Amino acid sequence: MSGVATMFVLAGFGLAAGIGITAVGPGGVLATVALFLLGGLSPAGVAGTAIVTHVATGAVGSLAYRRSGQLHNAETRRTARLLAVFAVVGTPIGIAVNQVAPHWLFGVLLAVFAVVVAFLSWFRSRREAEAEHERRHPLGLLLAIGLGVAIAGGMFGVGGPLLTVPLLVAAGSPVLSALAAAQVQSIAIAGIGAVGYAARGDIDWRLALVVGVPELLGAVVGWRIAHAAAPRQLRGAMIAALIAAAGMTLAHM
Repeated sequence: MSGVATMFVLAGFGLAAGIGITAVGPGGVLATVALFLLGGLSPAGVAGTAIVTHVATGAVGSLAYRRSGQLHNAETRRTARLLAVFAVVGTPIGIAVNQVAPHWLFGVLLAVFAVVVAFLSWFRSRREAEAEHERRHPLGLLLAIGLGVAIAGGMFGVGGPLLTVPLLVAAGSPVLSALAAAQVQSIAIAGIGAVGYAARGDIDWRLALVVGVPELLGAVVGWRIAHAAAPRQLRGAMIAALIAAAGMTLAHM
């Protein structure tokens, strides 16, 4: 594949990732997979370049869900605030794990991670119709979700929505409230991760722009989709894309 074609494919993955992030949650891992397959980067370079793209999408997503009212809810704000605080601890742990993972192991774990995200997305579709109002989640639950998601985010260069949304929905949150809280968490994970990887020189800024600009556009489109209708077909397509991404990652090893 030529260099220009590679850039177009990466941009396409970025657009799909952005739509997935704000519409259904599990989109960010597509950016990581694309950079792993096509970027020619080390595991640290893949994660660092991917995570910096989520700073803007998290900010745009947070502003969008504030505009549509979800972040005006007191319980949603509490959830978002605590998840962001726990990300301060978890993200550096994920970065440290990434630094010691060999390329082959990072690829295997990334493929497994994509499959886990696909399963959680399917599981979420079985639960999301049950919740109508945001509930007050126990501090211990938010600690577990916040730390676990942040560690994975720091290691793979992803934000919060892909894991946090299905976990919060399974715990009883309405889907839009879960998406809103996860966008705020994503700012913390991506911001801390970007600083950590940049300090090590592990961000390819050119590729970050190639992926990040379409991802930002996709985040706006995805927010509109999330409010226009229940995006069940989009979720099915995203699950299929995640399974395919896992297969391509393993085949690339």
